[in-house]
Amino acid sequence: MRFKLRHITAYRYAEQVDLASHMLHLSPRRLPWQQVSALRILCEPTPIRTSVATDHFGNEAHWIFIDQPHQALQVTAESVVDVVFPAAPAPEATPSWEDVVAQARAAGPRAWAAAEFTFAGPMVPNDQGAGPYVAASFPPGRQILAGLIDVNARIKRDFAFRPLSTTITTSVARVMAQRAGVCQDFAHLMIAGLRALGIPARYTSGYIRTYPQPGRPRRVGADVSHAWVGAWLGEAHGWVDLDPTNNLVVAEEHVVLGWGREFGDVSPLRGIILGGGAHDLAVSVDLAPLEP
Repeated sequence: MRFKLRHITAYRYAEQVDLASHMLHLSPRRLPWQQVSALRILCEPTPIRTSVATDHFGNEAHWIFIDQPHQALQVTAESVVDVVFPAAPAPEATPSWEDVVAQARAAGPRAWAAAEFTFAGPMVPNDQGAGPYVAASFPPGRQILAGLIDVNARIKRDFAFRPLSTTITTSVARVMAQRAGVCQDFAHLMIAGLRALGIPARYTSGYIRTYPQPGRPRRVGADVSHAWVGAWLGEAHGWVDLDPTNNLVVAEEHVVLGWGREFGDVSPLRGIILGGGAHDLAVSVDLAPLEP
């Protein structure tokens, strides 16, 4: 599936910003099964200096530095992406979850990179109620992918998707208590629970194709960023992506932006400004297929 992607981030500040330095994660990740054939990132005002590098997790990151006074910032990222996700293995062909935990703890030649995704982080602390919840899908001896598919479905069933009910700093404990949130919250919840068991799990930022209501045209710019979970199946099978918001094993209608331990590692735009005061933020995303 080929997509044209446009992601616009616009800030308006109550007061003048004199200096600004931002890190952008707006370039879709280049993978064996995801090819980026075009990429353009535009900034207004124009930065005096830009640089591109690969971060710790292998994502492409852009840095911009703006030295002219401004009260608005707009960053537009446009790309063309071809996606063909690899098929997940049959659940019964995957090892038990205990075996995967043991492989991660041993951190052998093909496991060390996964092992770092077993540790807690600022936004995904240990447990907060997610551990016992997720553990219910992993009785002794259960194949790892069977358990992952089960907890993926349970989160979709047990938690309401409720926009504006949380913020980017909402804790897993609060999401567990209110049984509602958005895609970022459900990803953090699932990750926290899997890590409590010792299963490597990473936060994946990206986009998902949406469909207009029957009889209505697509609304340009009405799509949103998305988040889901990557889980390690052991040395033989590697990683699989699961979307608890939609109860999906991720396929060709998702586009990967990047991954890390949690949202903060792959925030689309973050930085430091001198001045600015209060601000308003508007985000517009359009993910359009380029083939029938």
